[in-house]
Amino acid sequence: MAHNPKALQALMQTAAPPDLELAFRPMFGGIMAYAEGRAFASLSDVGLALKLSGPDYAELLAIPGAKALQYTPDMPPSKSYVVAPETMLADREALRGWIARGAANLKPGKPKSAKARA
Repeated sequence: MAHNPKALQALMQTAAPPDLELAFRPMFGGIMAYAEGRAFASLSDVGLALKLSGPDYAELLAIPGAKALQYTPDMPPSKSYVVAPETMLADREALRGWIARGAANLKPGKPKSAKARA
């Protein structure tokens, strides 16, 4: 099923935890979602994919209907982004929990140098 990235953005905004500040930027025909200035979700015609690592990646991938992100069939499956199953898109509470986990997986960015801040 093809998805509308703008509709996924609206869904994500309503399902995200209220204290999570999100930003969105168009990217490669889709939309990237950011928390704390770091990319953590891809919204595309493929679906809503969350960036996860370790046990969180494996746990979401084990849910029926979830799959590793592949923008096209000839691309290798992502080792960090998992497309949320359709059933989760209809369950805002479940989606909220996974959005929170994706944002919690973000690694702190490197501090900007004094030259970059000036």
